Amino acid sequence: MDTIRIIDTDDLAATLRAGDVDQFWNVLTTEYFGGELIPGSRWVPLDTIGREVSATNLDKSARIVVYCSGKTCPNSRDAAGKLGTLGFTNVRLFEGGLEAWSASGRGVEVLRRASAA
Repeated sequence: MDTIRIIDTDDLAATLRAGDVDQFWNVLTTEYFGGELIPGSRWVPLDTIGREVSATNLDKSARIVVYCSGKTCPNSRDAAGKLGTLGFTNVRLFEGGLEAWSASGRGVEVLRRASAA
């Protein structure tokens, strides 16, 4: 899986500032997703990645960054592996996830889920 690069918080911040990303995903599963997103990302649960890339017809060279809650969470590594297996050649894994991003003093967005009234 040479197509996957691990990046740290500063690399991610620089990547986002430079606009050097096509897709930026929080890949936490529904069970663990608490609504927090790093600004500029969107929620694509691990178990929906195959459908997501199929539905959006993503180019195999798309610049994709995936993350989850932190270093102990396997979701981002699993997502990066899945993307590599699907033939994507420019996948970056932000292992630190939400924990490292927040610990660095950077803010997160909270996704409001629709609830039954």
